[in-house]
Amino acid sequence: MTNEEIIKAIEEMSVGDLAKLVKALEEKFGVSAAAPVAVAAAPVSGDKKPIEEEKTSFNVVLKEAGDKKLQVIKVVREITNLGLKEAKDLVDKAGAPDAIVKQNAAKEEADQIKAKLEEAGAVVELK
Repeated sequence: MTNEEIIKAIEEMSVGDLAKLVKALEEKFGVSAAAPVAVAAAPVSGDKKPIEEEKTSFNVVLKEAGDKKLQVIKVVREITNLGLKEAKDLVDKAGAPDAIVKQNAAKEEADQIKAKLEEAGAVVELK
């Protein structure tokens, strides 16, 4: 079997099968793959800082209500299902760290919410 054939066979294996293969190789040859895996799990950039993982959830934070405050309140009510007073209170505290319209939203949902709020005239930040 050539190297290319071995690599092709490994590429087609499931994660579970790969884990079994690694375990079998460790037992057969009396070695451990733990050290190389640990090094590979912590990639670093040129400035020696770990590369950050891509975020999967975001808080949608209202930074400014803008000139069309009433429109922003309507959008906040639509997104959050808050009552009129609660939505107004949230919009009034725009810029505060706790002016969170939605917590732990998926990237796509957070982008949609941000677009709706910005269309209404608000300034929004995803954290």
